Amino acid sequence: MIFRSKAPLRISFAGGGTEVEPYLSERGGVVLSTSIDKYAYASLRFRDDRQITVTSLDYDVVAKYDLDQPLTYDGQLDLVKAAIRRLNPQDSGQGLDVFLHSDAPPGSGLGSSSTVVVALIGLFKQWLHLPLTHYEIADLAYQIERVDLGIKGGKQDQYAATFGGFNYIEFDRDATIVNPLRVPPDVLNELHYNLLLCYTGKTRLSARIIDTQVEGYVRREEEVLRAMDELKRIATALKDALLQGRLNDFGALLHQAWMNKKKMAAQISNPGIDQLYETARKHGALGGKISGAGGGGYMFFYCPFERKHVVAEQLERLGARVVDFNFDLHGLMTWEVR
Repeated sequence: MIFRSKAPLRISFAGGGTEVEPYLSERGGVVLSTSIDKYAYASLRFRDDRQITVTSLDYDVVAKYDLDQPLTYDGQLDLVKAAIRRLNPQDSGQGLDVFLHSDAPPGSGLGSSSTVVVALIGLFKQWLHLPLTHYEIADLAYQIERVDLGIKGGKQDQYAATFGGFNYIEFDRDATIVNPLRVPPDVLNELHYNLLLCYTGKTRLSARIIDTQVEGYVRREEEVLRAMDELKRIATALKDALLQGRLNDFGALLHQAWMNKKKMAAQISNPGIDQLYETARKHGALGGKISGAGGGGYMFFYCPFERKHVVAEQLERLGARVVDFNFDLHGLMTWEVR
């Protein structure tokens, strides 16, 4: 018997950073995002001995653990170890082979690390028949990553990967509310037709950027506070524009979101990212932004269809790589192979 799972990566249109503590608890966060057809995959099969082996197919890394020994965090595949400790499959006494693979590397800005954790939870849920709701899966993924391992970051990625589709997500101290958006099919098709996703060629360490953003908020820097509050307003305006099919307004609001996001921390952008953004705008993009904390990874742009190919050509001349994608409307999926 083999168990498998996959969870989608996401692009965040606006509000990212407002779901990071302590802003989340003190002022409440809002994020508008969608999952895309790039995934983190996990597979599990049984062994005849009392070992757990974890293989990262992306990095050709294999780690082995004995069921009779405690799992310790040492910087090697700690996300997997934390998931195993939380879900406690060691109690089954069953040796396991776990295989991981992702369509995007950590630091890409598509929420890949959190998505791997969601895929792992889905894997163990399927095997152990755990009665977990989507909300419980997303919260457990957050606890594993942010509490157990102390990895800096927000809450949106875990919910986007678990629920899938277009979501307007509200965060406060006591609850997270995922509002799935019923976007008309013709609007979805037009949005996909006009969106351009590209890889900047560089990954980044989001924790450093998030540290700077949090420090600015804690010091009550006026520009940071104003930008974060404005990003929540823009996320709501983007949601309304999307549901009403006002996609040119959607593109213009993306530009506003990027201008405000850059004010949250100096490392969010850099000369290379600025050049890509300014070139895209010069050649017809209405707006766009980095997906994720910033500093590198993936960018996306809203371009009128007659300018999209021109923008793509100009970005590739600067070294970016245009990536085909579509929207994912399913979220976490698990299955068995007999």
